[in-house]
Amino acid sequence: MNLDITIGQYCEGNSVLHRMDPRAKIVAAILYIVVIFLAKNLFGFVLLCASAALLIAVSGIPARIILKSMKPLMFIILFTAVINIFWMQGETLLVHFWIINIYAEGIFNALMIALRIILLLIGTSIFMTYTTTTIALTDGLEQLLAPFAKLKLPVHEFSMMMTIALRFIPTLVEETQKIMNAQKARGADFSTGSLMQRAKALVPILVPLFISAFRRADELATAMECRCYTGGEGRTRMNVLHARVSDFIVCLLVIALGAAVVLLNQLGGFSLSW
Repeated sequence: MNLDITIGQYCEGNSVLHRMDPRAKIVAAILYIVVIFLAKNLFGFVLLCASAALLIAVSGIPARIILKSMKPLMFIILFTAVINIFWMQGETLLVHFWIINIYAEGIFNALMIALRIILLLIGTSIFMTYTTTTIALTDGLEQLLAPFAKLKLPVHEFSMMMTIALRFIPTLVEETQKIMNAQKARGADFSTGSLMQRAKALVPILVPLFISAFRRADELATAMECRCYTGGEGRTRMNVLHARVSDFIVCLLVIALGAAVVLLNQLGGFSLSW
């Protein structure tokens, strides 16, 4: 596994999270996302950071691998944080220049939003992609959405598309790096020049990347047809999913974490505004 490209990749292991039922992991990931959005002050985020550290320790996945997966998204995280610095107003004015006002509350708000995005990436990655295989994730998502199949919704096809998309994220990122290295060897420059020049320099990357993506999609479709894939109707599974007591315990712990975050919100301090 390429340690620099980890988003969407499965890391083999035998931890408690690896052994969990994929349905329970999907539910726990959704609950964890809700808990992250419940946090409103510094105390809640300290508890969330502690829970994220505990998740990393329990999963057995090195923290450096998880942190490296944040590198491709750092620009989005920083851009979102900077926008919120200038967006939010408060009572403590730090900088006033022309029409620009920067408040202490705005800086705190930006830091907490950036931290919230990082916690979202860590929590969802550990619960789902890092500790769950593509097949298990497909089966778990399909069974959770099974009631919607009675409404004639394409549940199996939706689950398959979601898991294939997650599976091919690292493949496409790796393909992008290969194309960039090939273009750099031919004299391409992606780090200097004006914004318009850098945008034009991306054209030699995007065109072969789209061609490669469509080629991979066509090869995958051909491979599925050769194996007589016809969808979820009448399909059997080699491994039947069984929920364990530990699965329910993990979900209850996430709910307890949410309750603790709500209680900590009552302590006041800097609060996160939207």
